[in-house]
Amino acid sequence: MAGLAGLYPVGGVAWDYLVYVIGLARLGHDVFYHEDSWSWPYHPIERQQTAHGDYSAQYIGDFFARYAPDLRDRWHYRHLHKTSLGMDWQAFREVARTAELFLNVSGACLIPDELSPTCVKVFLDTDPGYNQILLSERFAWSEHVERWCAGVAAHDQHFTYAENIQRADCLIPTLSFQWKTTRMPVTMDLWASLAEHVPPETTPWTTVMTWNAFKGPVVYQGVEYKSKGSEFEKVIGLPQRVTVPLRVAVGGVHAPLERLARAGWDVVDGPGTILTPIQYQEFIDGSRGELSAAKHVYVAMQSGWFSGRSACYLAAGRPVITQDTGFGTVLPTGEGLFAYRTVDEIVAALDAVAADYPRHRRAAQAIAEHSFKAETVLARLLADVER
Repeated sequence: MAGLAGLYPVGGVAWDYLVYVIGLARLGHDVFYHEDSWSWPYHPIERQQTAHGDYSAQYIGDFFARYAPDLRDRWHYRHLHKTSLGMDWQAFREVARTAELFLNVSGACLIPDELSPTCVKVFLDTDPGYNQILLSERFAWSEHVERWCAGVAAHDQHFTYAENIQRADCLIPTLSFQWKTTRMPVTMDLWASLAEHVPPETTPWTTVMTWNAFKGPVVYQGVEYKSKGSEFEKVIGLPQRVTVPLRVAVGGVHAPLERLARAGWDVVDGPGTILTPIQYQEFIDGSRGELSAAKHVYVAMQSGWFSGRSACYLAAGRPVITQDTGFGTVLPTGEGLFAYRTVDEIVAALDAVAADYPRHRRAAQAIAEHSFKAETVLARLLADVER
C-alpha cells in the first residue's frame, strides 16, 4: 500500500493513509506501507520543503509504534528515490517481488519496478474532479504532469472517492478509465476513547482546512474549479448568526486569517497546532462537532466525495455539518450528519443538534460504524478488485 504520509508528515495525514495498512492487516492480509514520490517532503516545523527524510521517517515510525506496534517494522520510506528508511532496500524489493496487489492511494508514488508482472496495480483517486481535470488538461503549471498522467494510466484498475461518478448529475469527466467507487476507511477502535468523552456545551465547533491547495488555475470546458477557500468565503459571516463558538485550524497560502478573526472565528494555525496524529485526535476531542466547507470542485461537480477528516469526527462521536457534495446519495443525513447548501441550513442544523445532542452523537458514531469501518470498506474494495 502506497501513500503520502511522509511527503506531508502533518497532523491528520497519517489517518488518511496509514489506516489502510492497519485495516488490511486486520483482514488477515500480509501488508506493507511503501512511499516513493521522488519529491522533497514538507517539514512542518521548518515550514518548507526539505532535502532530508529523517522527520518524515520518524513521523511514520511513531504512528505505527503508537497505534499499530505489530506493524512497526512493515514500512518503507524511499527518500528522493535513493535512500531507504524503515525497511532496508533489499527487504522491500523482496516484498515487492512477491506482492499480489499494489494499492496506490492518491497515486503520487511511483510504481515499483520490482513488482511481479502478475501484481494487480490499483490507483485510488482521493481528490476527484481535480485529478480527472488534470488528466484531461495536463496543465503546464503542474510539475511532472506528464509523468504523473502516464503513471495513472499504467495502473490496471482505478478507484475513486467520487461516489457519484456514474450518475448523470456528476460533472466529473471519466475519460477512458473504468472508475469504481470506494471511500475513506476508519479504524473505529482507535477513536473509541474520544467517543466516550462528552464535550461540554461551551466546546467549539471546529474544522481543519487548507485554504488553497491548488498551485494554478483548474479550468475545464471553460469553467474554473477552485479549492476550499472560495467555499469557506460563503460562510465567513456565520459567527454573526449563531451563539455557539466556532474554531478553524487553517493552513495553506493566502488564508485571510485576520478577516476570519474579525468575523468571529477562533482562528488557530493549523500546521503549528496540529503537528502530529496525536494532536489531531486531541483537536477533534476538543470539539463539539465539525462545521466545514468542501473544495469548490467537489461541490460544483456533485462528486459525492466525503472527507476522511469528517469520517474521523463521526467515529469520535462528533456530529458533522458539512457542505453538500451530493454524498446524500450514499450516506444518511439529517441525524448526526448534515449536508448544507446555505447558511440558513447550517443554522438549522446547529439548532437541531443542540436540541438533542446525545442522540446526534450516537447517530454520528453509528454512521461511522456502518459506513466507514475500515474492515468493511476495505473488504469491499478488495472484493471489487478484478483478479
